[in-house]
Amino acid sequence: MPDDAAEVLLEGGTANRGLVVRVGNTVRRPQRATSAATHALLQHLADVGFDGAPRFLGVDAKGREVLSFIAGEAATAPYPRWALTDTALRSVALLLRRYHQAVASFDHTPYHWPQSPPPPYAGSLVTHNDPNLDNVVFRDGRAVAFIDFDLASPGSIAWDLAAAARLWAPLRSDVDISDGRRGQSLRRFRLLVETYGDKSLDPGRVVDAVLRNHDWLYSIIQSEVKLGNPGFVDYWRQSIARVGRTYRWYAANHQTLLDALTPQE
Repeated sequence: MPDDAAEVLLEGGTANRGLVVRVGNTVRRPQRATSAATHALLQHLADVGFDGAPRFLGVDAKGREVLSFIAGEAATAPYPRWALTDTALRSVALLLRRYHQAVASFDHTPYHWPQSPPPPYAGSLVTHNDPNLDNVVFRDGRAVAFIDFDLASPGSIAWDLAAAARLWAPLRSDVDISDGRRGQSLRRFRLLVETYGDKSLDPGRVVDAVLRNHDWLYSIIQSEVKLGNPGFVDYWRQSIARVGRTYRWYAANHQTLLDALTPQE
């Protein structure tokens, strides 16, 4: 695709707000200090036949990374009803498991990665780390691909699963849920984990990872705020009150979250 072809701005995103464009069947994005690691990850996924991620196609004349465009629809706010269904939630869990299976054979050691999850959740499995609603592409109401691997780094299954549950259930006070998921968080949490289907996972480890993931992600956001990134500055201003409420909700509901994942006799 010629570099002088028409560029169409792609809405959404925080870190690269206003900087991601579509050119024909490609997406052009700014590179980062850790882009080589991300590119190696995407190449591995392509090599093993995983179709749920963009392909890395090179670098254009402006120094931007060039990725394949994945047709479909991301769940951006205000969230469409189809994105909040159990069908959509199950498909996210299954896509996450397929991703973990595909990436399990990837050697991450030669590369410099973004900030890894904290111990004991850092490991050898390169996790997506930000499976937010707008980072999943859907077709016909089912998740088919993850995009935006900017935060991917060596983590663990429990960590990625907790991140997905925190965002998709979502795990927060009903005060901060204004859509059809209100009152459904615990049920959806259990459904996501059960659909993922790893019976070896320790429920306590997943629940602990939920709070740790919340703190980890917002520490990254605060770092970007201090650097003056306008997307993160705006996001933090809009979210700071909810972040505090969510932290307190986790602290007050640790046992409730654990009970949601504990089989009932």
